[in-house]
Amino acid sequence: MARSTKSTIQAVPLRHPFRWAAAFYFVLIGVAFIVDALHRSAYDWKAFYKYVFDVRVFKAAGVTLSLTAISMFIAIIWGVALAVMRRSPNPVFRQVSWFFIWVFRGTPVYVQLVFWGLLSTIYHSFFIGIPDIHFGHFYLGVHFPISQTASLYWLAIIGLSLNEAAYMAEIVRAGLLSVDEGQEEAATSLGMSWWTTMRFIVIPQAMRIIIPPTGNEIISMLKTTSLVTAVPLITDLYARTRNISDEIYNPIPLLMVACAWYLFFTTVLMFVQYFVEKRFARGHSPLLRVSHE
Repeated sequence: MARSTKSTIQAVPLRHPFRWAAAFYFVLIGVAFIVDALHRSAYDWKAFYKYVFDVRVFKAAGVTLSLTAISMFIAIIWGVALAVMRRSPNPVFRQVSWFFIWVFRGTPVYVQLVFWGLLSTIYHSFFIGIPDIHFGHFYLGVHFPISQTASLYWLAIIGLSLNEAAYMAEIVRAGLLSVDEGQEEAATSLGMSWWTTMRFIVIPQAMRIIIPPTGNEIISMLKTTSLVTAVPLITDLYARTRNISDEIYNPIPLLMVACAWYLFFTTVLMFVQYFVEKRFARGHSPLLRVSHE
């Protein structure tokens, strides 16, 4: 009988000398830049450490966070509504959604914020209700006065949220299109209405596609809030650091203060995004692992 022999395969890992050399080179560049920056008087690290935790900067950072949170909350809700309207069988809803996205995606956000900042000079109040119908001094609706100062904060939020809603609508629409049409057909065959199908079948499955770009949009919104300088009398993080730099005639360390706070907030949001993505990605593995015994 022939005796079977087992051959042993010795795998030798592939070496990458150029990869390690390039990594070492970039590390040297980074270290050299840090060492050089620590000894450059233009950065004025004493001023940086003095103002990075200044009370005024801290309060302005809170304004930036509130602008980001409220604007994104409104934008996500309105974006989902617009995306659902784009998928609606009602042609009026589809056209209204398309027109809104066309306007707010087609014009720069800074221009929109300038317009919202000047809104009080155009309109002194808004009326929601049925116009030209009243009983004595009672109107069938509600008047909302627009003050020169008190409403600027909320006008900035409206400007940011409406612009972001147009982008969120396209993100949500892409997520809805990623769901197989057979899901909707199966729900229809079970007697579910279109709205019930969207709410309980399509949207929950689309969340896995919607979450990653939504996290990026939140981070982008955090930085977009620096454009609210177009709306006067709003002191966000960038506006506050710029005002302090004008007082001390030293802009560079204050710019680094603003960057440090933005980097801190962005890092926290990236961690939150990672865990949210992991939560909604459960049950969806990109690799199919098959073990052979």
